[in-house]
Amino acid sequence: MFLAAYAWEVIANLTGRAMLIAEIIIAVTWVVFVVDYLVNLILAERRLHWFTRHLFDLLVVVLPMLRPLRLLRLVTLLSALQRRAGSAVRGSVLIYAVGASLLLVFVAGLAILDTERNAASTQISNLGDAIWWAFVTITTVGYGDIYPATTLGRVIAAGVMVAGIALLGVVTATLASWIVDRVAAQDELSHVATRREVTELTEQVTQLKQVLLEHAAEMATVTGNEKREKTF
Repeated sequence: MFLAAYAWEVIANLTGRAMLIAEIIIAVTWVVFVVDYLVNLILAERRLHWFTRHLFDLLVVVLPMLRPLRLLRLVTLLSALQRRAGSAVRGSVLIYAVGASLLLVFVAGLAILDTERNAASTQISNLGDAIWWAFVTITTVGYGDIYPATTLGRVIAAGVMVAGIALLGVVTATLASWIVDRVAAQDELSHVATRREVTELTEQVTQLKQVLLEHAAEMATVTGNEKREKTF
């Protein structure tokens, strides 16, 4: 709801009654973010420890209603998604990383458009340019053909760069973990095959030993009979 209302407000550059409706929706969703923070704080076993480790979440919920800074509330949403992905299988983690990347590009584009559209000597005046800038920035390519002209825009750009590096690290670490697991699985299969061969060889040696013992017993019996016959 927050993302839809914020996107509607920025893309359509709302005024009047439509603007009021979007603001009401954004305010309601802000209350949801506050409730999410309070519930997590109350449910934490060590509340003071949780509080000190989530100061940024506190800043997110107490920020004033500044339009460009509203996107920071999505950090709480991404944290909730990450809690669900933390215990997920590797495939879900990759889906989470890709989804978070696309969401970040879209939201960063909205934020930079909202910040730069009315700035003097702006280079970002439409959603297409904003999305292109966000995509180039999150991948840390930095062509330099489009760049923010305001201080707040540069702050947003710095955040997008850091987030892009972090998401790239998640994907790289997941891929490396998958390769290690595949190698370990192959080694385990080789060990299983080796153990099976050793077991079969042991069984064959045991059987051969049993045959030799039986043959030796038969030879001993025959030799004893021959000795008795000679004695008689």
